[in-house]
Amino acid sequence: MSGNFLQSLVAVLVGNGLYFALMPHLPVLAQHHMKRLDWGLVVDFWMCLVIYGFLEIAKRWRAGHRDPTPK
Repeated sequence: MSGNFLQSLVAVLVGNGLYFALMPHLPVLAQHHMKRLDWGLVVDFWMCLVIYGFLEIAKRWRAGHRDPTPK
């Protein structure tokens, strides 16, 4: 499995989980209604995108802070 696919999958699962956990507390405009295109989908997508960004930053930070192998 590609690392990028796994990162995307984690971002979607965590982002959707976070959105649906917070949805009852969001304003009505930001709540998704089944079988409709609405602002709730935009908010959900944005949460997934933010999670993906955090994962990407963490991946790059870890890659930059690995101990170099001594020669």
